[in-house]
Amino acid sequence: MNSYIHGIDPFAIQIYGDIGIRWYGLSYLMGFIGGYYLLKYMAKRKVICLSVDQVGDFVTWMAISIMLGGRVGYTLFYSPSTLMEFSSQFPFWGLLEVHKGGMSSHGGMLGILVGAYLFSRKTNKNYLQLIDLVSINGGIGFFFGRIANFINGELYGRAVDSATSWSVKFPQELLYWAGYMPQKLKALYPAVETYMKTVPEQKIITQLDPGLWNTWVQGFRGAFHNKMYNLINAIIEQTQAGNEQLRQSLQQVLTARYPSQLYQSAMEGFLVFVILVAVWWKPRKPGVITGWFAILYGIMRILGEQFRMPDAHIGYELMGLTRGQWLSVVLVGIGVGILIYAVKKEGEVAGGLGPDAQR
Repeated sequence: MNSYIHGIDPFAIQIYGDIGIRWYGLSYLMGFIGGYYLLKYMAKRKVICLSVDQVGDFVTWMAISIMLGGRVGYTLFYSPSTLMEFSSQFPFWGLLEVHKGGMSSHGGMLGILVGAYLFSRKTNKNYLQLIDLVSINGGIGFFFGRIANFINGELYGRAVDSATSWSVKFPQELLYWAGYMPQKLKALYPAVETYMKTVPEQKIITQLDPGLWNTWVQGFRGAFHNKMYNLINAIIEQTQAGNEQLRQSLQQVLTARYPSQLYQSAMEGFLVFVILVAVWWKPRKPGVITGWFAILYGIMRILGEQFRMPDAHIGYELMGLTRGQWLSVVLVGIGVGILIYAVKKEGEVAGGLGPDAQR
């Protein structure tokens, strides 16, 4: 049984070249909009420390904190070399190349801790309750964010034992071959041939035969490196543009994988949100929701990453776990500590999503 060949255009609206509105950006926007309306609902009922007028400012602060923390966290946890990457093209510094992907959820959480602290100092609001307000919305953000990962064909899953109707083959796997298993590119020639036949206006190559292609593969690290990368990217772009013949050629060479992004969207996003709503149906002491979020998200991330490929340049670490799983183990421990502290700390309860909730 054939798997689904991933071929979703990352642009919702493409204006020209790399300029346009991407689904990835829209996913963040949907998360922030969802969070805004949930907090506005709670503010209108006067069960939180924010007024209706303050909700917009708080969401804006958190949006900036998540973006900055997510990007910086990715470079520190997964790709420190990005800090040393500079180019002559905008945005000039690898750290700022968010359009190429590379955001860390754990880094985003650290960004929230800093941003909420600064906001609490500026407005004299309860810091723990502000973190609770972000935590209750965390599931919404992860729900949309992981769907965007699927649309981008990034953070894809581990190989399944055999192709099934629900498994997915990601053309982006070709970039993994190029970076870490270039000899596997020999099997790509049928797709290259299909590309040459179906995209006659292509300017990357003029004519390739199997022998010349094998020469390119053998010299991948040398003179043919840029040409092959450009060709691979062009093949990926053509699958996203709906080239059915090319998709069928790739069906024969790509690996059937779990759609782990969708699993994680359901687990880290929807399920975490539903459980937190149940926990906060009644008012809780500030910090309780944050503790539960850290525990729940950490557990779901650990389970979800059992279906996801680890970052190629890192691989598996101690006990066969990924770096994301180990960071989540730490997060669960932190969540337990926060929960114990919040429950024992004296203070009034706040929040609540149920109809009888009062401040």
